Parts: sequence; C-alpha cells; structure tokens
Amino acid sequence: MTDQSPPRRRGGQLKAETITMAHGGGGKAMRDLIDDVFITAFDNPETGDMEDQARLDPSPHLAEGGRLAFTTDGFVVDPLFFPGGNIGDLAVNGTVNDLAVGGAKPLWLSCAMVIEEGLSVDVLRTVAATMRAAADRAGVRIVTGDTKVVDRGAADKLFITTAGIGVIPPGRDLAARQVRPGDIALVNGTLGDHGAAILNARGDMALDSPVESDCAPLNALMDAVLAAAPGTRCARDATRGGLASALNEIAQASGCGIDLEETALPLRPEVRGCCEILGLDPLYLANEGTLVLFTPADQADAALTAMRGVPEGKGACIIGQAVAAHPRQVVLKTLFGGGRRVDMLAGEQLPRIC
Repeated sequence: MTDQSPPRRRGGQLKAETITMAHGGGGKAMRDLIDDVFITAFDNPETGDMEDQARLDPSPHLAEGGRLAFTTDGFVVDPLFFPGGNIGDLAVNGTVNDLAVGGAKPLWLSCAMVIEEGLSVDVLRTVAATMRAAADRAGVRIVTGDTKVVDRGAADKLFITTAGIGVIPPGRDLAARQVRPGDIALVNGTLGDHGAAILNARGDMALDSPVESDCAPLNALMDAVLAAAPGTRCARDATRGGLASALNEIAQASGCGIDLEETALPLRPEVRGCCEILGLDPLYLANEGTLVLFTPADQADAALTAMRGVPEGKGACIIGQAVAAHPRQVVLKTLFGGGRRVDMLAGEQLPRIC
C-alpha cells in the first residue's frame, strides 16, 4: 500500500547569529529561520502539511451541545527573561489560562512573532524551546504561526501574539454574571508574584530573596475544581490590573458587591515589602498563574480541597464572598475593622508586565 501521508519538509539550517531583515523577507533566509527554529521546536502532526493554515478536526473533542472557545493575546513583556519564566512560556500559559477560566479544554494555539532586527538567534531558540515545553505541560499544540522582522529600533527585541482554541463541554457555562450573593471567592495562590518578579528583573529593587513569577498553566487546576465543585460560577485569571481589576469586572457583571478579608489575602513578605517601599498596592500587581473563582457556599470546601490537590493550587485559600450590600463595588475589610473601597485600576501600575 502506498503511504498517503504528506512528505515532511526538510529543515533548513540557519547560519546567522542574529536576526536580519532578510529573515522576514519571504525567501530562503526566512524559510531557514522558520524550519530551523520554529518547526524544530513546534513540530507536531498538525504542522506536517505546512500549508498557510492549520487543518484541525474538532470532532473527537466536541461532544453534542459543546462549544468552541477562541481567544487571542499579545505579549510585550520587558525584559524577555525574568525569574520564573520568559516571554515564551508567558505567551503559552497566558492564552491557555484565558481558555481554562472559561471552562474550556485548551487544544490548539497559534503563534505570531514580531522580531527586531539584531535579536540573537540563540535567544529566539530559547524562547521557542520554552514555548514547546509550556505547550507540552499544558497539553496543547502550537499548530500555526507567522514571523515578521522589523528594523532595528522599530520594536523592542521580540513581541509575541498567541491565539487559542478550546472546547467547552456541554452544560458548562462559567460567567461573571452567574455570581450570586453568598458565593465564596477563592484564589489558588499568592498574589502579585509576577509583578514583583518583573520589577526585580528590571532592577527597580534588589530583593535578598528574589520572587519568581507564578507563570503556569491553570487548565489542570480548573479541571479539578469543576469536577469537585460543578456549580462553580465563574473564574478569572488575575493578570494585568491584578486581583482588584478581576474582582471589579465580576462585581460589575453580576451586580453583586464583593467583600474581601485583608487578613486572608495570601502575600509573600517580599512582595508586601516591595509594595510598601515603592508605594504600590499588591491588589493591582499582575499575576500569570493565579486566578480567582466563585462557588456556591456549599461547594467552597470541595473546590478548595481540589485546588490544593494540584501543584498550581497548593496555596489556595478563601479570600471573601459576594454580597447583596454595596452592589457592583469591591470592599476590603481592613485589619482594623474598617472598610476600604477597591476600585478598578485607573491607568497602568506597571507597563509592559506581560
């Protein structure tokens, strides 16, 4: 029998040490870059034909009544490498998490890169390898992409845009509008670690015990929670704008008020200290592996146990609840017994955090 599978594309060999404009020109130099760096890192059955689009079969994943979920995000973090990760795993995990908090099983990602002329090829190889490792950890495949090169000074080293497709099982409908008074708010770990890691990597502070970014995929954690607490109302990953912005979005969509307990907020001493020194509020610091979710009160303990049963949820805790009082507002109950309104972030506390 004749083998009908498509022939594998022979990989070109990239000889340059830095990226030049020729690598974005569409010719042999670009083909060698794509083959040697990206196809080597991302190779999987869906990339085999090397057409201008990935051809995907959702039928094994999409049960009757299920829905597709689709998201996209851009990543411009500075610096590219930071304690606990780099722009590569940040791009993969960020898009995986945007799907996971909606109850979707992430399946496929795209990756578009804008590369500044002069970027080291070794840096690009490292980022691509990290993306593949992050995709493998999350159980997703990078199946299509694009490469552009811009003049030196027209960008800052490397920007990445990823889009993701996942499947939402039948009957699952996580949404902020579902939250009701009495629902319990939980987080899966410490707050502000990613923001503190970026600050430290930029040299804005010198910590004796450097904080690592919490960058991690959250789809396994969400699977565990939804199996244990199927009534979970909604989840949000607390990225730019931090926990405060995520909670304000939920309060606005649901019409509920949200009470937070200051004593319950999980903060590393290093993060608390750097915020005090720099005048930052840790509630607004970015996270890249931390989410907040709401469950009915009678399922909160089950959700908490499920979160603590996976590596990304070891530090899970209850931080507050939805209430009928002060609708659409988030209020922090302070150490001294008073209350402080926690508003949506007006601007950007830290630029280029992800």
